[in-house]
Amino acid sequence: MPPTAAKSQEDYVHPNAQHAKRKKHPSPFAIQPITAFYIFLAANIAAALFAPIQDCDETFNYWEPTHYLSHGYGLQTWEYSPEFAIRSWFYVALHAIVAEFYFVRYALAFFCAFCQVLLFRVISFTLNPRIGLFFLMALVMSPGNFHASTAYLPSSFAMYMSFLGAAAFMNWRGGLKTSWGIWWFAVGGILGWPFASALCAPFMLEEAIFATMSDRERFWETMLRVGRGVIAGLLLILGDSLINAFFYREFEVVSWNIVKYNIFSSTGGPNLYGTEPWTFYFRNLAINFNVWFILALLSLPLFLFQKTFNAKQHSFQSGLRTIVFLAPFYMWLGIFTLQPHKEERFMYPAYPFLALNAALALHIILSAFGNSDSKTIMGKIPARLKLLVVTSMLFVSLDLGLTRIVGIYTAYSAPLKIYEPLGAGVVGEQGIGGRGDNVCFGKEWYRSPSSYFLPRDMRVKFIKSEFSGLLPGEFSQARTGFGFFGGTWLPTSGLNDRNEEDMAKYVDIRQCSFLVDTQYPENTDPLPPNEPDYIADVDKWDVVKCEPFLDASRTHFLPRVLWMPESDLVPEKYKRRWGRHCLLRRKR
Repeated sequence: MPPTAAKSQEDYVHPNAQHAKRKKHPSPFAIQPITAFYIFLAANIAAALFAPIQDCDETFNYWEPTHYLSHGYGLQTWEYSPEFAIRSWFYVALHAIVAEFYFVRYALAFFCAFCQVLLFRVISFTLNPRIGLFFLMALVMSPGNFHASTAYLPSSFAMYMSFLGAAAFMNWRGGLKTSWGIWWFAVGGILGWPFASALCAPFMLEEAIFATMSDRERFWETMLRVGRGVIAGLLLILGDSLINAFFYREFEVVSWNIVKYNIFSSTGGPNLYGTEPWTFYFRNLAINFNVWFILALLSLPLFLFQKTFNAKQHSFQSGLRTIVFLAPFYMWLGIFTLQPHKEERFMYPAYPFLALNAALALHIILSAFGNSDSKTIMGKIPARLKLLVVTSMLFVSLDLGLTRIVGIYTAYSAPLKIYEPLGAGVVGEQGIGGRGDNVCFGKEWYRSPSSYFLPRDMRVKFIKSEFSGLLPGEFSQARTGFGFFGGTWLPTSGLNDRNEEDMAKYVDIRQCSFLVDTQYPENTDPLPPNEPDYIADVDKWDVVKCEPFLDASRTHFLPRVLWMPESDLVPEKYKRRWGRHCLLRRKR
């Protein structure tokens, strides 16, 4: 069970938290939590409806195993092989209860909004309602939230727990909630992504500092709170391991297996799947959070400057508390910048802290900017000009965020649209797909949106392309004599942790009733032998449905990052170049 606070702890309030008891006048920036929840939910529902799948790990490591639990078949990656067991079936099983693509996304949108509003509420009454408002704006206006809020990934789940964990550690009303903070970060690490638990380190350091400065009674109260949180985390590890033992038929501590593979692997670990320069996250976060990322980077220098030169003008009694709040984002960015293998989703758990840092930075800037003392430089600037500058910055952020979101949707949503003619999920309508038909993928294997987009008993298959790494296999469908979900524990062949190709994963193209391919008309380069233009082969294939798909290699950086209208007013250099992503049907 999650940890609870004893009555003696409920009555205890840290000396630096006494300001929380003061009666505050209503702020013009205050938003009711229920209103904030609806705003968060609206932004997340938009993501559930329109966000493309950005990472093939989401398809093959989460949607496909979920499809196996709900439908009895699906694709299996090496991570789910009992030999390696670095994915938690507990996490997957929670989503299999819903077991439909968009229903899962709607559930994630709701849960994410719930977690977001809890931290928003704590920020508003613990720090300042204006900081809470900026925190809300930093999230709902950012493409980063559009990507992460409803992604079916452990890093998104860890992000949800970061909201809850931060809210617990920051909320000192009624006593310190250390046990709950440890619990939520433990849930994010054990059921989600183990490394995300490290985000609680600054809060734990704060606890240690105050414990050493307190008397003996309060020192032991701190130890008791920490002990309860740690014990609750250990019990969760045991529970997760028992559930995974049911599926793997072996006792596995999956969170440890993940850490062992990523840090101590002798086969190359995650670096086998590509490395990036140190600037990767700075560029990525600048695109996905624009102005808010810059503010997040400036938050600590701004606070130290304010503390040094305006000691009486700060948002909190304790400078240490502020540094603790700011630290997780810097810590996370620093650690993952040093890692060679980088992916956008690795930043998801730190998004709550990015938004918090940005909100604090903007609050500090406006506090200085709003100074009306005519003896200061800021006081000599007309109030209307100040208002114009601030509102202009916010509108620029909103415009950049919306153009990025619209650009992503219009450029890359085709893989979620072309399967409708097959008839999956269309009530009362007969599609063209038949029982036992194969839908094959060649060079577009990583764009498969999962078996949920195909009618029941149609299967995803792969044909040879120029890709030479390891593709997913299939869960065993043996049932008689193997108990429930035998495919989760039966031995597998051809799966390895070295990203080595297994030719048994391919089928002959003659076994394909349907084929998914992308054509780029402006590409005049010779095509590789294993990746011919199937769309142009009208003798063998009929085009069932095509959707526009951005030709990123021939599109300028600016229109790749932001939406550009299809207008003659846009210079030729900045026009987006298009291909088409198509579902083909073999001619009979």
